[in-house]
Amino acid sequence: MSKKAIGILGGMGPLATADLFKKIVLMTKAECDNDHIRIYIDDNSSIPDRTGCILRGGENPLPYMRDSLGKLESCGADCIIMPCNTAHYFLPELKKDAHVPFISILESTADYCKEMFPGKTACILGTAATLEMQLYDKALETKGVPYVTPSEEGKKALMRIIYDVVKAGKPVEECRADFEAVIAEGIKNGADYFILGCTELPIAADELKLPYNFADPTYALARAAILFCGYETV
Repeated sequence: MSKKAIGILGGMGPLATADLFKKIVLMTKAECDNDHIRIYIDDNSSIPDRTGCILRGGENPLPYMRDSLGKLESCGADCIIMPCNTAHYFLPELKKDAHVPFISILESTADYCKEMFPGKTACILGTAATLEMQLYDKALETKGVPYVTPSEEGKKALMRIIYDVVKAGKPVEECRADFEAVIAEGIKNGADYFILGCTELPIAADELKLPYNFADPTYALARAAILFCGYETV
């Protein structure tokens, strides 16, 4: 199979984009520079906030995302991936303008959960929009993955972690109490593991060294993209 190139439709946010790029590089089986995947990145941090658009009628990010899509295709990307879970709300419309496949973070994560946590119950963590629009629900249900979701208080705590700490560039230690509270609630509701369904959450969980079982959608997406492009993972 011929090797393909990846296009990362990034900027949502920049740190999450860097995390995805790093994971692709570290997970690709390679013995030298030339063994790695060609990757095009459009890190457009001007893309309007997805949650703000979906829940509060803010500016529509689709025109910006279409612009990034066009740039990545012009560079020669053979597939497109987006390191933003909430942005996948707009994926059905964005696909209409695409000439190459999109690899969905939602579907990649559902496949990963089924493989790594068979018969176990997930707790979906994410932005208020990701949870309100039930972006993960259908993907998990299609794969037969049981799940629970946070309470309204849990959703507020997650938004503080994502927006007030990680996206704001503050020390992640400031969100430890919120993260622990959300996890405690999930365990009480029957969760065996947690889907870090916002690309800022794996960054926080990793730095906090939380001792729980997590499904990292950024990892799942990186793995799916590597395999799609005809490479092996380590």
